[in-house]
Amino acid sequence: LEELILRHAAGLPVHSLKLAAEAAGVMMIPIPKGGILRRVDGIEDALAVAGVTGVEITAQLHQPIVPLPEGESYLGFIFARAATPAFAEAALREAHAHLAFQIDPTIRLIPA
Repeated sequence: LEELILRHAAGLPVHSLKLAAEAAGVMMIPIPKGGILRRVDGIEDALAVAGVTGVEITAQLHQPIVPLPEGESYLGFIFARAATPAFAEAALREAHAHLAFQIDPTIRLIPA
């Protein structure tokens, strides 16, 4: 999709683009609760799921995270390719189930 958008914006031909024969999917990893992200476990297990091509944790450790709708970001992304959209979705969900996030509460200081 990105290539199609860039080619169109640059006035380049788009007829040479070929669609992949397989399905692809991405999961935006939601923030389950607000706090300070301390640790992420299970990335290797998530990557071992058939069809998963990548796991990118974009949230920074030891930084505050805020879930939607108040927040505006995700913990990261899981990418998958499979023979069908259903298999790609199943791979994403299984990989997500392997991930564990340690999120400590945020301590607010109130001025005296």
